[in-house]
Amino acid sequence: MTRFIAEIGSNHNRDLDRALALIGAAARAGAGAAKLQVFHIEDLFAPEVLAEREELRARRAWELPLELLEPIARRCRELKMELGATPFGLWAIEELQPHVDFFKVASYELLWHELIGAVSATGKPLVISTGMATLGEIDAAVAAARDAGCRDLRLLHCVSGYPTPPEQCNLAAIGAMRERYGCPVGWSDHSARVDVVRRAVRRWRASDVELHVDLDGGGHEAGEHNWTPDALSELIARLAEPGDDGPASADGDGLKRAMPVEQPDVGWRADPSDGLRPLLATRAALLAHSGDDR
Repeated sequence: MTRFIAEIGSNHNRDLDRALALIGAAARAGAGAAKLQVFHIEDLFAPEVLAEREELRARRAWELPLELLEPIARRCRELKMELGATPFGLWAIEELQPHVDFFKVASYELLWHELIGAVSATGKPLVISTGMATLGEIDAAVAAARDAGCRDLRLLHCVSGYPTPPEQCNLAAIGAMRERYGCPVGWSDHSARVDVVRRAVRRWRASDVELHVDLDGGGHEAGEHNWTPDALSELIARLAEPGDDGPASADGDGLKRAMPVEQPDVGWRADPSDGLRPLLATRAALLAHSGDDR
């Protein structure tokens, strides 16, 4: 049975009532889990980059107030939903541990093995998303998790394009990764396409499907990759309908690599040296360019 994870992301807009409404709507639509993101903006981006980029500093409005964790966790328990969370700083692991059923490491943090090791050491199940990653990078991340004690690991094949065109979804990577790593592999969807998710589940047996959920298009994480609760409900209902398994054009060749739609973000992953975005080489290039502009 595929587990549907409703990624709340930053669509809570820092408002408890909105967050609870999102979780309730996702539960009614058929999601078995909700997921949060916990960060301070300083956890995400290097200070010299934040100083240069006002649009990144504006993401402070996307932060989840920590006082929302307990009532959100309580609502998930009432609805018999699992609650997961992505910590973007080491400090967030301790804050989240009493409230969550599983941790997730995001695609942008896959190279930061210190974070992977710290969440693995909690003993809680771990999900690692693999957008933009090569097989070598995934090999190293899986080894970091297992070496740190992770005994319940799931991977998500992911294409970090918002939205992702169906022909770049490369869904065959789900099967290839499952065989390579011997663990459940799911699909983190950014296509917002029913037929793509249907193929991920029916053809490639995705263990999990993570989807970004918004109530009304008014969430801070606005974009075409979001699903409304009504669309999520329709998707889950259609998975059981007879018919073909969806577009074969979404299969790709199964080789994990950055697809064209996500190439611009490869350099914006967190650097292993400090866990901050972007990579050191990208930071240097950005600051050099900024200096030229002045």
